[in-house]
Amino acid sequence: MITRLLLALIRLYQAIAPQRLRGACRFEPSCSNYAMLAIQKHGPLRGARMAWGRIHRCRIPNGGEDYP
Repeated sequence: MITRLLLALIRLYQAIAPQRLRGACRFEPSCSNYAMLAIQKHGPLRGARMAWGRIHRCRIPNGGEDYP
């Protein structure tokens, strides 16, 4: 239930966030796609914590491939 809610919120963000914001991610996959993968693979609590850590790392000089 929580997993589905989190994934729905991420999809909503992907649908309404400006392209400039979504296209600025330094990582592959994008931070929102990473969050979806992490939540699906590790569950809502650990996945959300991993996604938060990924977003927190998103600053120069970080970047590149980073999968959960």
